[in-house]
Amino acid sequence: MEGPDFSSLPEGCISHVLSLTTPRDACASAAVSSVFRSASESDVVWERFLPDDCAEILSRSVAPVECSSKKDLYFRSSDPILIDDGKMSFWLDRSTGKKCFMLASSQLGIAWANTPEYWRWVDSTKSRFSKVAELLMVCWLEISGKFDSRLLSPKTTYVAYLVAKIHPEGYGLDHAPAELCVKLGDQLSVHPARLKLPSIPRRRPPGPLSRLTLWRSAYFEENFPPNARIPLERGDGWMELELGEFYNDEGNDGEVELSLMEVKGGDWKRGLIVDGIEIRPKKE
Repeated sequence: MEGPDFSSLPEGCISHVLSLTTPRDACASAAVSSVFRSASESDVVWERFLPDDCAEILSRSVAPVECSSKKDLYFRSSDPILIDDGKMSFWLDRSTGKKCFMLASSQLGIAWANTPEYWRWVDSTKSRFSKVAELLMVCWLEISGKFDSRLLSPKTTYVAYLVAKIHPEGYGLDHAPAELCVKLGDQLSVHPARLKLPSIPRRRPPGPLSRLTLWRSAYFEENFPPNARIPLERGDGWMELELGEFYNDEGNDGEVELSLMEVKGGDWKRGLIVDGIEIRPKKE
């Protein structure tokens, strides 16, 4: 017994049904038939997938965003778009339409950031922002940021990441654990982390190593708890360190507070290059 032929339904009806699914499902439906393909291109479908405040956010873009259809606008918005004079970037998660943001390093609270002996602001062709912050020398490392939860998609679990890299001549970043903290309302996430993986492996490699080098490596390794988070490489040449996650209900809990601190070790640190903090939905 054959099932019902949904292709016989009016195109407007099919478009309405598709608008109640997901962007992924709408794209997949185009393979069903020519009627479904036409319906899946409808502005009715893609208007539903775009956030209600998408137009307002895009009005703050550095360059005009012009698209011929709502579907084109959706996929254009799934790539990062600079907004707020280049101090932030915005995009949509391609598969869900949830909003994502990244705060530039210039929008973060970095202790001593405007003291030339400690930090410097450098141009970077690898960043979406015009400048990044490079650590020259500090023993007190503190990076923090705030983000209005009303800008995020409701009923969504988000994860915040520090996006950074380590200069080849960096040092002191693997001597003591940093503390990561994310807070929204009564939600609090605190985790230890290591900013740099050890350059000396636990097993002795071939070749000579001084006793002092081996002792220092073993000593610093003992400082890190086994659950310390580590930065992971990304495809864009940066690393990301998960700061923590939080659930955004209706955006009524105020600002998300984000921080990374390494202030207890007392060692001088150098070479951390900070691109910004990224906030995006947790992958299911």
